[in-house]
This record gives sequence, C-alpha cells and structure tokens, in this order.
Amino acid sequence: MVAIFESILPVFAVVLLGFGLRRGGLIPTDQWRSVEDLCFWVLFPAILIKVLATADFSQIKLGPPLFAVLCFTAIMGTFALALWPVLKSVFGTGKAQYSSVYQTITRWNGFVALVIALRLFGDESATLMVVILALMTIILQISNLLVLAAFTPGKRPSLPAIAKMIAKNPIIIAIFVGVGVNFSGITLWRPILDGLDLLGRAALGTSLLTVGAGLSLAAALKPSFNVMVAVFGKLIISPFVMLGLALWFGVSGLSLSVLVLCASVPTSMNGYLITKKMGGDAELYASAATLQTLGSFLTIPAFLALAARFGGVF
Repeated sequence: MVAIFESILPVFAVVLLGFGLRRGGLIPTDQWRSVEDLCFWVLFPAILIKVLATADFSQIKLGPPLFAVLCFTAIMGTFALALWPVLKSVFGTGKAQYSSVYQTITRWNGFVALVIALRLFGDESATLMVVILALMTIILQISNLLVLAAFTPGKRPSLPAIAKMIAKNPIIIAIFVGVGVNFSGITLWRPILDGLDLLGRAALGTSLLTVGAGLSLAAALKPSFNVMVAVFGKLIISPFVMLGLALWFGVSGLSLSVLVLCASVPTSMNGYLITKKMGGDAELYASAATLQTLGSFLTIPAFLALAARFGGVF
C-alpha cells in the first residue's frame, strides 16, 4: 500500500498546487473557469479521440469488465435513489439537497482516474480506461440530468433540452468520433495523431490543476449529515460494490485494478456548475466534492491494495 500511496502522491500534489494557485491569487478565481472549459472542450476530448481511434479492441477482453460496470452503475444509482425516502423522513433532507447527494455518489472524476491509471499501470490501461469512461459518461450524464430535473425546484428542462445537453457534451462527441474512426478503418495522418497526443498530454496535468482550483475549503469546513452520506457512499460503498461485482464476473489482473480505481475516485467537479444552473444545492455539492477529493488520497491506495490481494495488479 505504501508503494501505491507514493505512486499517486504526485497526482494529489498537483491537485493541491491548483488549490494553492487559486487561493494565492496567482491565477484569479474567475479565470479558472476558462482553464476548466479548455480541458473539457479541447484537451480531454483530444486524448479520448487519440486512444479510441488507435486502440486494438481485439486485444482486450471487454465483456466481463463492461458487464461489471453496467451492473455497478445500476446498483449505485438504485442505492442513491433508495436514500431519498430515508433522508427525507429521518433527517428532513430537501429535494435540492438530495439531488446533490445523488450526484456526488454516482458521478466520478474521469480526469483523476485516467491520470492515476496511466501513472500506475502505463499506456496498457488507457484503452480499457477510456472505454469505461465512455460507457459511464453517457449513462451518468442522462441519469444525473433526469434526477436534477425531478428534484430541483428551479425551472425543469424539457426532455428535448436534456437530449440536446447530452448531444453537445464534448466527451460524448469525442467518444463517438474516436470509435467511428477506429471501426471505419481510417488511419489518421501521423501529424494529426501527434497533435492529439500533445493536447492529451496537456490535459493530464491541467485537469488536475482545475480539480484543485475547484476545491472549496469554506464549504468543506461546514460538513452536514447529507455531505457525510455522500462521502461515505462514494469513497467506501462504491469501491466495495465494484470490487464485489468484478470478482463475481471473473475480472482479474489489470482490468480488476482499473475497475476498482474508477469506483474509488471522487465525484467530478463539473457537476457543480450544472447543479448551480438547475437550482440544486451547489454548496452541498462543493462540500462533498472537496471532502471526497481529500479523503480519496487515503482510500484510493487502500482499495487498490485490496484489489491487488484479490488478483489485481500494481
């Protein structure tokens, strides 16, 4: 576990650097939104297109891992929905608060997961990591928007509006472009691949800086019961469920470790903006996301070490 901890230490050091840069004012707070947009619209899609367009899917046994991911997504979504009547009746949780609890339990930070996967397992993990990212992004984008529409007091978007938001998601667009190029048999011109590679490499460090810049210390210092439910659900229950499902489907080796990593990372920061826009409890989201990010520094190594005991790799 110590070796895993040391391996991911640079990742979280960059996250903390991003937090320090924002707090120190070297890069003003209002400018971080532009950096985040750059990662979301350009840099991260570039790495997805490059990996998916050049991947040799015949060399990867995708069946069991993808079955595990689909079951995991369904179970965690059902678990999060089952919390609503309990939180409402016992703790007086409101709809806006619950929508943030649901999101921060089910969403995951693909930026952090991909960087850690590449650092721990090398380029061999990239294709599986991106395939999982593709599948979960589409499913979670739809489910979280529907929950937000159902539970937030603001103006509810229509189904066509939700479909439009999903269709405009650059991550989803990049996934379809990369897979389309791959299965079409088109070989991308070398300078194009090199350009995508350069943009993708820029995405890794820059995305971690934006994660750090998005942390809210003020919100984290006011944790509520709802926040702690979101933290426990994401950092403890989620990886345990994924580990159990992966073993049930016979997943082992690199695939097992990648699946557990995906379930162990904190929630995505970009959910905060859509929560705020649609009338959800943005402060609760920020608090849960911050505490999850800080706590995952300890829980990710622990669950990767546990996965290694059951046949995972390191």
